[in-house]
Amino acid sequence: MSDRIVRKRIVVSGRVQGVGFRYTASHAAQMLGLTGWVRNDLEGTVTMELQGEEELISRMAPILEQGSWIRITQWKEKVIPVDEEERGFHVRR
Repeated sequence: MSDRIVRKRIVVSGRVQGVGFRYTASHAAQMLGLTGWVRNDLEGTVTMELQGEEELISRMAPILEQGSWIRITQWKEKVIPVDEEERGFHVRR
């Protein structure tokens, strides 16, 4: 795997549940060639793990903010270890 590949756990706050956020994130991640997952949290936030080139991960927030109903008020990122076995991106329930 390339040294340029990173993995980030991202917790997103705002109007992010019940507005198609997870499916928009899934579509955007697939379009950008990122792997990982996204899920709703009990606290009303959404957690994602995104893996790929740093520059591609940085494109996610602007894409998500284009959603008609999505409003991001906070975006917290943490770099975590790369999952060398992961293939694809999926929505967790």
